[in-house]
Amino acid sequence: MSLASSWRTRKFRLGFVGEICPQCHAKLFPPRDICPHCGGPAKEPLAFSGHGTVYSYTTMSVAPRGFEGQTPYVAALVKTEEGPLVTAQLTDVASDEVFIGMPVEMVTRHINEEGDDGIINYHFKFRPELAAAAKH
Repeated sequence: MSLASSWRTRKFRLGFVGEICPQCHAKLFPPRDICPHCGGPAKEPLAFSGHGTVYSYTTMSVAPRGFEGQTPYVAALVKTEEGPLVTAQLTDVASDEVFIGMPVEMVTRHINEEGDDGIINYHFKFRPELAAAAKH
């Protein structure tokens, strides 16, 4: 198996993992030392399902440094099944097909390259949920 394929098929390798506060049971992403809800320590890992819905989105026509070659792309706030909002790129969907409430699932994809050696960085993105797309 190629290295790129290995990264794409191992859903939690990059850590779509948040935390659950042992005091108030708030589900947190990204992980943090202190729960923003109750102020207690938040050290208990929680693997997120990778499913959610588009809460809000925009099409990026002017990108930050390192992402210029990817424009235009859709950046979205995704409300995870667990509750927290996550900012991520959407993939495998045209910007005119995105809608608020669209079911999405997390995938691991190429995000950019860096350095003279062209080191490839992978990160999570979201795509339309395959099961929901099959219904339409």
